[in-house]
Amino acid sequence: MKELQPINQQVLLDLSESKVKQTAGGIIIPDTVEDKPMFAKVLGLSTIENPEISVGDTVIFKKYSGTEIEFEGRKYLLMPYADILAKIVETEAI
Repeated sequence: MKELQPINQQVLLDLSESKVKQTAGGIIIPDTVEDKPMFAKVLGLSTIENPEISVGDTVIFKKYSGTEIEFEGRKYLLMPYADILAKIVETEAI
């Protein structure tokens, strides 16, 4: 079995959730027309001192950052740790 392991302060994000979208009239909207998503689930981290995120977190990242790759039929994004802007955290309502 092969797996991707990020190195050099990189973060591996899951982009495989992309779905085929179409209009009400049935026209398919390709991914190239739509904006790239700005949030994804963290699948892996390289060796980073005191990271503020961990595997499983959902993060928001810079819009044009990272390198999209396809590995064994799934889409991923490798990006520098510094390009992560925030993580999404569940909180209780007051």
